[in-house]
Amino acid sequence: MSLDSSRLLNAPSVRAADLHGRFVDGPSTARGVTASNLIVDAGAVTMPHDLDARIPGLGELRKRTLGDPRVTIVVLDGYPDLTLSSLRSDQISMLLPYWHEGASPITAEQHALFREIANSDLPDKQKEERLLTEFSPDILLRILGDRHATHITSVIAGRPGTPAPGIAPACRVIVVPMNQVGEAGEFISPLNLARAFDLAHDWGADVIHCAACVPTQTDSPHDLLARAVRRCLDDNILIVAPAGNNAGDCRCFPAALPGTLAVGALKDDGKPFKFSNWGGNYSADGIMAPGENILGAQPGTEEPIREMGTSVAAPIVTGIAALLMSQQLQAGQQIDAAAIRAALLDTARLCDPAVIDEPERCLRGVLDLPAAFEALFTSRGGIGASGRDDRLLVGVGPVPQTGVMTSAASSSVEETLSPSALPPTVADSAASAPASVGATGGVEQSTAHSGLVYALGSLAYDFGSEIGRQEFEQYMGREAGRAGPDRPTPHEVQHLIEYLDRRRTERDCLIWTLVIGGSPVYGLVPEGPYADTIYETFLQLLAGQSLTPDQSDFIERISIPGRRTGEMIRLQSKAEVPIVAVTDLRGIYGWKINELVDDAVNRIHGAEATPARAFLHHAVTDFLNRVYFELHNLGQMSRDRAMNFAATNVFQAASGFAAAVDEGRVLDTIVVTKSPVCRMHSDCWELSLTFFDPDDEGRAAKMFQFTIDVSEMMPVTVGNVKSWFKRRGFGH
Repeated sequence: MSLDSSRLLNAPSVRAADLHGRFVDGPSTARGVTASNLIVDAGAVTMPHDLDARIPGLGELRKRTLGDPRVTIVVLDGYPDLTLSSLRSDQISMLLPYWHEGASPITAEQHALFREIANSDLPDKQKEERLLTEFSPDILLRILGDRHATHITSVIAGRPGTPAPGIAPACRVIVVPMNQVGEAGEFISPLNLARAFDLAHDWGADVIHCAACVPTQTDSPHDLLARAVRRCLDDNILIVAPAGNNAGDCRCFPAALPGTLAVGALKDDGKPFKFSNWGGNYSADGIMAPGENILGAQPGTEEPIREMGTSVAAPIVTGIAALLMSQQLQAGQQIDAAAIRAALLDTARLCDPAVIDEPERCLRGVLDLPAAFEALFTSRGGIGASGRDDRLLVGVGPVPQTGVMTSAASSSVEETLSPSALPPTVADSAASAPASVGATGGVEQSTAHSGLVYALGSLAYDFGSEIGRQEFEQYMGREAGRAGPDRPTPHEVQHLIEYLDRRRTERDCLIWTLVIGGSPVYGLVPEGPYADTIYETFLQLLAGQSLTPDQSDFIERISIPGRRTGEMIRLQSKAEVPIVAVTDLRGIYGWKINELVDDAVNRIHGAEATPARAFLHHAVTDFLNRVYFELHNLGQMSRDRAMNFAATNVFQAASGFAAAVDEGRVLDTIVVTKSPVCRMHSDCWELSLTFFDPDDEGRAAKMFQFTIDVSEMMPVTVGNVKSWFKRRGFGH
């Protein structure tokens, strides 16, 4: 008998909203497996895998390759137990996110207590009550997330010959543990997910396995998340995500985003689970894989466990995709993520309506590994690049019995408190690097990539706490000698600026923030010999932002160069944002849109008010706004910093673009690519803007191109802005 989930979810200390949809597997069973019933032989790398008989072709593929360390899989999930024999490998490491403070790992004793309660003979209600008594909500959520991540990581890359062997153990695996805060919603925050995808991209991912499943009713993603995913797809990265277990014609992100590979769950009898999501984009971009009785590791013990759900089906596809990438490399080819995705989808077997009541639940179809392999590697004669027969020999037998011991108590607790039901929260460290796991299983954390930031947004300030706000109110009122409703208040920007002009030492008592899309994303701290001047600049920018949009000195947005310190700062809302040290005045721009557009238009039509001038003024304003909104990002990765600095150049060179607009052309595309030519030790990118005439498709398009070097904190333009004409439909 399963636990009454409504009782647990209505408990005062755990809200339903906190547990809903953060990981994907609502319904889940957990079946313990005794380690003594499994052969443990670290040297037996070719021993049969638990899934060989359930996935035709897998055994033959694993005889060819167990993976390649040149293939990198980044797993976005919880905090796995890397001390286990199945995960104690130099190929598996941890990369702690920079956007949250770290937390002490869940102890072995805490995991043992969870298992003790889950496997006890107590009635379900008493199990619930004891779990909520023994663990605070944040610790309980973290335990469940760590169990989820441990299982998923072992399915992908567990060491051969251990209790939980994985599919592709020779591939490099980096786990980004995003559940360390223990606060609901952090894992599925679009901002944090976008950060995670960008981080995975920057660390060389070939496959990103994302355990998150953010439910959607509209199938319309947040722009930041959509951009981050698209950036990965454009750079030859395969994204695999579970379809979700909401039991119906519904979807979740990132699985529902075009270009990703969504994975649904099959029962042992080959039929789709009723809870496995379907519909929408899944019918084109989704595939079904085994999702019942999937063997994997659990933290704190060598005893493996069997789970079910779409989130345990997805890592099977991730592991198989990594093997196919490894085969590409070993055949002398380049990794082609798009080709692998297309092969898996195009060869998927359709469900038979005579057998499956609702065949649309099978998404695009059921995984057919031999057919996918043949599509990728087999030449006309059946011999691949290796000179041998590259067809997978398929033997289908009964589902193997591996000494499974079913624990009803464990099953009932995991059904409600499964890792899939909890919100993975996010761990931080000072920008981190992958660290190898030694024989002891310890994780050594190091620092992240450059840490440079060049971001666009608006300037704001925060008091850090209610006490901080009250202190400012009292000091400002006391200095003005006024009390009551007419006293100055820090919420009035002009009042605050006047106060800080007189009390210069109070400037660093505020938390200065950069806001993107309405959310604060960085805490800005002026440092170095120019700190006072930077504070003065902040006040000027703040004053310009406080004006009305029709005033000529109105500042709509700013640019900030800096470097992440690896530390976080807590705002009054309790949100935490990374600290960016701002040490250089160069690159801090405030864009006076009205003045900029007026100047550009005046150079073409003069200052006299005419219909043509008004039209051009509106068109140039729209163009500049589109450049900003189409390019906006967090400004951390090289590509993003190049885009943002190029955007400042677009504004500075607005008159040149205004001429193109005045010729009847409109902005068509904005493309950012790595520059094929660059100075030594530089990091150069090219941003190209294409303008075309919507009324005359035969008219040549006009191209503008910037080359940006972002190797230092302050990006620089390499050469001049280049422009030329090209025929429509031809490359540049």
